[in-house]
Amino acid sequence: MKITCLPVETNRLSASAGCFARSIILSLGFAVVGLASAAAASKPLKVFILAGQSNMQGHAKVSTFEHIGMDPSTKPMLAEMLGADGKPKVCERVWISSIGCADAEQTGKLTAGFGSTTEKIGPEFTFGIYMEKFTDAPILLIKTSWGGKSLNTDFRSPSAGPYVFNETQLAAFQKQNKDVAAMKAEKAKATGVSYRLMVEHVKMVLGDIKRLVPGYDAAQGYELAGFAWFQGWNDMVDGSTYPQRDKPGGYDAYSTAMAHFIRDVRQDLNAPKLPFVIGVLGVGGPTSEYLPDQMRYKATHQNFRDAMAAPAKLPEFKGNVAAVLAEKYWDRELTAAKAKENEIKQRAKEGNLKPAEEKAALEKLRAEGLTERERLVMEKGISNLEFHYLGSAKILGGVGKGLAEAMAELKQLKMTKYEPDAKAILP
Repeated sequence: MKITCLPVETNRLSASAGCFARSIILSLGFAVVGLASAAAASKPLKVFILAGQSNMQGHAKVSTFEHIGMDPSTKPMLAEMLGADGKPKVCERVWISSIGCADAEQTGKLTAGFGSTTEKIGPEFTFGIYMEKFTDAPILLIKTSWGGKSLNTDFRSPSAGPYVFNETQLAAFQKQNKDVAAMKAEKAKATGVSYRLMVEHVKMVLGDIKRLVPGYDAAQGYELAGFAWFQGWNDMVDGSTYPQRDKPGGYDAYSTAMAHFIRDVRQDLNAPKLPFVIGVLGVGGPTSEYLPDQMRYKATHQNFRDAMAAPAKLPEFKGNVAAVLAEKYWDRELTAAKAKENEIKQRAKEGNLKPAEEKAALEKLRAEGLTERERLVMEKGISNLEFHYLGSAKILGGVGKGLAEAMAELKQLKMTKYEPDAKAILP
């Protein structure tokens, strides 16, 4: 940080004294930071694994950050996400290795750009930011995420056994004159691929930590500190694997597979009590608040959410597995504004107008039917489709923060007073 003194001629002494005092404060600040950094470097590295499908990858563009500050309740989170220059924060004690979002492994200090593309974030950004506040130890995030992957097949873990086609599926195959033996062989080949890639990458990273964390000393060691899971969409919409999904218990097979997944991760990584946080799918917000056009999905969505959260209630996982309801971080204002715009679009289409006329009618209806605030929040807050949490950094930022808070609760961590930036102690 550069301090510039501009003494006024008539008050040169006081200005010089002020500059000297600020220089001393700054020096003390760097000394405190240096001591804190040295203390952090001497502690075991805390390693957290983040895994899932497209929403763990993250489709929230950095351009939606501004929307976070438009809500007083989330404005403090935005302050944590930005550096002193107003750009996305670069975490000084958090490093990341990510596969699945690009052709090659992505590594470096945690900042924005480790989402599905380099202009986006997923839950990893705020997860790392808040974990850095919960511990003064260095942190490494290992993120393995691939879009369009299911737990029933792609992430299926060894103890869950092979994927077994149900009677409904087999009957459909026969009716379609499909080669059932070939279908079974293809499914067997696909089963567990993402699970194995995840475990292999974690082990590879842990085998050479210094490649990712400069200055890491093997004598310092590391702690496999936690696992965060954020997935679900491909299972929820899979009516073939879950033919009774609209009925209570229709997704019980997901709960069973999730429990096996937790056990297998712990066994394969030799971490018997690894804290595990399940991010429960929350697209659309709480089902109790669904709007009329969402009601046809209500039972299915709630059944799936219940199934995702169920493993956390098993006696064997008491105190070391938690479920975080992503619905808590859904933005209701965006939902309401988007619903109004959808109605307006439908009205514009009903006129059977030519494309240019329909566009003009739509703009006129939007101007008349939406408030300035509604137009603004949609412009600033949405960068993707609803099943990608609208590409909203406010929503996915909240999810990452929630996962970190749940992890900290499992590990009985409290906010640390460690401040890595010297500016924090300047008057």
